[in-house]
Amino acid sequence: MKRLKKLVSGGIQNKIFNLILATVILMTVAFSAVSAYRANMLTKLASASSERQKESISGISTNVMTGVIDRSLSQTTQMEALIADHMFLDLKTRVEMIGEYAGIVFGNPARMQRIASELPDPEKDGEVTAQLILADGVNREDARLNDRIGLAGNLIDMMASLYGVSDDTNSCFVALPEGVFLVVDDRSASKFNEDGSAVSYDPTTREWYQQAVEAGHTIFSDVEIDAFTGDIGIVCATPVYANGQLAAVIGSDLFLTSMQEQVSRSGENDSFAFIINRKGQVVFSSDEEGIFRVRAADEAEDLRRSSNTQLAGFIMDAMRAQTSVKLINLEKGAYYMVGSPMRTVGWTLVSARSQETVTRPAALMTESLNEIQNGTAQEYRDMNGQSQFTATLLMLAIAAAMVGLSLSIAKRIVEPVKTMTKRLTQLSAKNLEFKMDDAFRTGDEVEELAKSIADLSHKTVEYMDTIRQATAEKERISAEMSLAKDIQESMLPHAFPAFPDRHDFDIYANMDPAKEVGGDFYDFFLIDDDHLCIMIADVSGKGVPAALFMMASKIILQSVAMMGHSPAQILAKTNEAVCSNNTAEMFVTVWLGILELSTGRLTAANAGHEYPVFKQPHGAYELYKDKHGFVVGGMADAQYQEYELQLEPGSRIFVYTDGLPEAADKKQEMFGTDRILNVLNEVPDAGPNQVLEHMSTAVDFFVQDAEQFDDLTMLCLEYKGPNAASAPVTAAAADKNE
Repeated sequence: MKRLKKLVSGGIQNKIFNLILATVILMTVAFSAVSAYRANMLTKLASASSERQKESISGISTNVMTGVIDRSLSQTTQMEALIADHMFLDLKTRVEMIGEYAGIVFGNPARMQRIASELPDPEKDGEVTAQLILADGVNREDARLNDRIGLAGNLIDMMASLYGVSDDTNSCFVALPEGVFLVVDDRSASKFNEDGSAVSYDPTTREWYQQAVEAGHTIFSDVEIDAFTGDIGIVCATPVYANGQLAAVIGSDLFLTSMQEQVSRSGENDSFAFIINRKGQVVFSSDEEGIFRVRAADEAEDLRRSSNTQLAGFIMDAMRAQTSVKLINLEKGAYYMVGSPMRTVGWTLVSARSQETVTRPAALMTESLNEIQNGTAQEYRDMNGQSQFTATLLMLAIAAAMVGLSLSIAKRIVEPVKTMTKRLTQLSAKNLEFKMDDAFRTGDEVEELAKSIADLSHKTVEYMDTIRQATAEKERISAEMSLAKDIQESMLPHAFPAFPDRHDFDIYANMDPAKEVGGDFYDFFLIDDDHLCIMIADVSGKGVPAALFMMASKIILQSVAMMGHSPAQILAKTNEAVCSNNTAEMFVTVWLGILELSTGRLTAANAGHEYPVFKQPHGAYELYKDKHGFVVGGMADAQYQEYELQLEPGSRIFVYTDGLPEAADKKQEMFGTDRILNVLNEVPDAGPNQVLEHMSTAVDFFVQDAEQFDDLTMLCLEYKGPNAASAPVTAAAADKNE
């Protein structure tokens, strides 16, 4: 043992000092190693947990986005196809209406006037006029030909009336086999050459003429270039026969420029759309390259025979019926596709959206999560390094105290880490939330790390719950409203013809609610073999409350009517039943009539409803201003007056709710009863179903894009008399029934 001043080397004190120093150093080294090991393990576990969270979030987000695309793409495509198909169906209906009248004109020449037709006049360009165009070699002085042209002139007024129904209508025309073309449009100047001479035009050489004659019924041509304007369009034509011979071909064509522009605009944001014809060939497309580009008919590919069997199968399915969203692999990538047919013309609309676009939100979410996790990990590493450095300096500075405190400090640091590690390993796809615990409240970096992980985990769970709740709530509301609409529609007569075995009357009705469900209703039923009850009503308010009140009122009215009471008694007893338990203070306006079918005597009463419209044979539709009683449900003990009208065979009744006269355009101008009468008198001899279609078309044209404010319900009855014979079902009626 050596002594140097007060320092002792090799003594007990030195050995104890050396032992303590060695213990402190070893403990420091051990503690540092253990801390490094635990920190590394925690980092790996946190990273693994983060990867599982990312995979779960990515999968759920992708599924949610795919579901949203499935519904939105399907609904949008189906709606656009239905709108286009309705346009073609309207065109077909107009052509067949002119064709039916043309059959009467050419089949009864002795009863018809001879109306002169004028040649095109360029000064009348912009005015709707009838223009006579002849093929080369046609003898204008031929008396027989002039007689047939005069017969065709009887169609001018109807063609002019139907020409203005749609902005997309190019023209209405009649073509005679002799090479005569009588057309109604507002483009007189297009019938002249550049040198000012009149254009020679032979309709019998056109493809639409030859197709109609060959088919013997109404046809649609393929997309073609208009001979006068150069615009693209489609022709609907129907042959007319008289005495077994071809008398004429009636037709009308539509401009398809707006359809082409709409399809072209869809080619944005990795999406595109195209339309195929009956032959499976692309006629419109927003894709200018590849197999979906528009090519000439002789070069176009039938996509049903594409070498891509997956695409070919999808195209065949889409041409038959509405498809679900399917993922199709193309040369330029995978695309979600959905198809919806236009049954009237035999075309199909297909919409496509890139799979990459659909999954991009999930990828962006994963990228954002990576940035958050990387930042948290770096923050943890920085804080952990600083903690280790501070701990080492502290242990070196207080060597003696570190022997006892090292165990406490180690336990204080390691135990929370163990608990945190255990909790992280227990996380799964079904339980993603890491919750803060008292064990982690150490007041140092471990607590900060635990808070960061808990905060990130909680936000993730909240985000996933929000997505699930929003999706579930939307689906629930949609399902309930769809069910309510189906229930309400099932309460109203909806199968037409309603009485196929009865030939003494014909009746049609429809309802268009402003919301998913509405408060309007109509009903008609036979009280016995000789008495038909007709009613139409409008409940105060809209939506579900009005729909519930409507169903209760309808049931009460029908039940009372079946007891054999008169119209005034029916309204009085119904009012008494409604007022007895009307806590919601709602009311309903009702027009109700009972028609004695053997005599044509109509007994009716009005409870605050719109005036009915009547038409006697060979007369015009007129508003019948009957005396109104008080609304049903508004006042107990209300009494109602009834009146009688004598209907003759051919008489018609048209009743409606206030949604018809109060239908407004964007300028808030109402449709009004004057327009109702004008529209009805445009087709005075039309059947009930055609009357409702014509009125619906007129209202749609009037309001344009204005939002529907109120329910719109109409009913039309034609009394044919007790001796009416069964009539064959026309093509228009057959289409309606289907």
